[in-house]
Amino acid sequence: MKNPYLFSYLPFFTIMLFSLTFGVYTVGYSLVLFRQIGLYNGLLEFLTDTQLRLFLLTIYALFFFMVFSALKLIATTIHDTAMLFFYKTIPETDTPVQYISEDRGGKLIYFFGALVSVAAIQSILWLGLVFLAVTFTYFVYRAYKLHHQFPLSAIIGIIFFEIIVWAVLLSGVVYILLRLYNGITASIPEIEKD
Repeated sequence: MKNPYLFSYLPFFTIMLFSLTFGVYTVGYSLVLFRQIGLYNGLLEFLTDTQLRLFLLTIYALFFFMVFSALKLIATTIHDTAMLFFYKTIPETDTPVQYISEDRGGKLIYFFGALVSVAAIQSILWLGLVFLAVTFTYFVYRAYKLHHQFPLSAIIGIIFFEIIVWAVLLSGVVYILLRLYNGITASIPEIEKD
């Protein structure tokens, strides 16, 4: 019997690749911004250009690694919670090993998507589109895989549960960011005209 954990390293490499591609783009954007505001020359007094790029890449890649790891944890929790609600419809003959081995394709989808993101490294729009396309493809793949193990009503319930929970979470984050932005802009004193 083949080891069902053969592809268990792929999520780590996938998150690393996505973190590096988003980090490299952010380094380039930051350096352009630093030049525009006049901070770049001051930073070069303490660091060389290569050191500055490496330090920024380390910080940004670590930040994106934490973001993508948190997203993976949240996605797994939401999916497992949906499975908890609809678990009673799973046939008695299925075993956990079968579920682990069937997730191999999903790990490969994200891994190949991370490889494609290397080609889109010059544009945040393309990086975002690649990530969203891979996520949608993985969602469709998981729904298709569940089709063989669940009745249609359970699949619809799982899909709607995941969509509703993600919509509520993202709406809450957007609301908080907008409130924070409005609070900051309201606290900035207006410049009086002479």
